[in-house]
Parts: sequence; structure tokens; C-alpha cells
Amino acid sequence: MRNAENEAATFTNLKVLQPKHLFIACLNEKTGVLGEISLKCTIDITSLRAMNKNSDNFSTQNKTNSIFFNIGVTEDVIKVFEVAISYMKKYNQTLVNEGHLLKALITTNVTDNFLSDEDREKILTLGTTSRDMITHLGNYIFPKTNSPIIRKVNHNDATDLVLFVQKNFSKEWSETIRKAFLLSEPSIYIALDNRGDIIGFAGFDIYKNKKCYFGPMGVSVSNRISGVGYSLLHKCLKDMSNIGYEYAIIGDAGPIEFYEKACNAVVIPYV
Repeated sequence: MRNAENEAATFTNLKVLQPKHLFIACLNEKTGVLGEISLKCTIDITSLRAMNKNSDNFSTQNKTNSIFFNIGVTEDVIKVFEVAISYMKKYNQTLVNEGHLLKALITTNVTDNFLSDEDREKILTLGTTSRDMITHLGNYIFPKTNSPIIRKVNHNDATDLVLFVQKNFSKEWSETIRKAFLLSEPSIYIALDNRGDIIGFAGFDIYKNKKCYFGPMGVSVSNRISGVGYSLLHKCLKDMSNIGYEYAIIGDAGPIEFYEKACNAVVIPYV
């Protein structure tokens, strides 16, 4: 968002932030899925900037203000963020991420005049869907974590955990957890609140019996952004490292940026 603001202030005469500036800022980000998009989409930033200058006069006609930016924005930018926030809520997430923004830019049609159908499809595939990630455990320095009560499950936890996962996440995940309890020692951790109720869980080597495979993991909405997921993740990764795994695969990761920051995971590129 700051990069988009700088783009508008630097490369337009009237200093009005448009959806194109948001998109250019995405292309200029060379990490994660945004870096993959910038490599695989045939979009010329210089041409986009030229289009911005040609649309300056139109921008002043629907200029407004936003609490998110220090300069004026178009009404289309407001619309994009409203839609991005709606996607965040739809997926029961608590922060707007790059996937929400990209999907909003595409589905609101504000990019139709400078993106081809092929590029829009690539962006939706690369940037707005869950992706497999990988993190290196060989030389990983595990952090100290401050968290509520986190412990490994025992078989007495089976009913409560399956119900928690089904209620807060999906039937598919609850079935994965149910099958994991058929093992003699399920590799699952749970987080508990002060009353002893489950507020989060994470497992590894339990999804379709895949080894070196972290997930699923989930934390109840009211307990996110409190370090619970971070602690659950590292409990599992520590066990995986102790087993001798050199790498951990994080399947269908979402939100991607959480794992990028939490454990230096990187997206596995599409071939």
C-alpha cells in the first residue's frame, strides 16, 4: 500500500492513487507469489505508467479520500478494498492479504483495460489460491514462543478435537483428524484456553499418510493474531526436525504470508 502511494505520487501529475498503482506495486514486489506473477505475466510497467498519465483527468472527477492513504484515491480504489475485506471475512481470516487484494482487483473489473484474459487467469491461479510451500529445517533456529497451554493430544481428546475442527473449519479436516486418532501416537498438538477449551490445533504426517507434510492447522477466529498459530506451527516443526526431516512441506498454505514470515517458507512454483 505504501509502494502504491509512492507510485502515484512519483509517476502521476495529479497525485491521485488508482487501481493501476496498486497493481504496479504488486508487480514490483519480487518475493513470494507476487514475484512469480511478475515473472510469468507479460505486463510492461512502463506502459502502465503511461496509461496512468493519460487517465489523470478522469481520476480527478471521482477523487475521494481514504483512511488507508495519505493522498487522494479514486472511488475504484475504495471499491477494491471493500471487496478485498469481504473476501477476508468470507475465508474467516483477520487480515487483508495480497491474495484478497489481487482477487478484488480482478473481480471488480478495474483491471480490464490493461490486463488480458490470459494474464487475469494466471493471476487468479498464482496469487489467489492456496499453494504448497516448503521450509528448510536442517539449520532452522527455533524461536522461543509465548503461548497459552499447548500440548500433544492423547486419545481422550479425539471427540472434542474432531467436533472443534468440524465446527470451525471443514468436514474434510475433521475427517483427517479422526483418522489420525487411529494411530497409536497421533502427531497433533492442541492449544487450550484458561478454561481448558480447545482454541487451535496443528498436525503433521497425518494428511493422507504423507510424510514431511505439515498440516492441517487452524485457530479459532477470536484467538488469531495472538501467537497461537505461530506456537503450534513451531511445536510441529520442532518434532519434524527431531525425526530427521530436512524439509517440511506445508500443503495448501493459506495465508501464504504467515508462513513466509513465521518460518521462512517459500512457495513451490508451478512448473
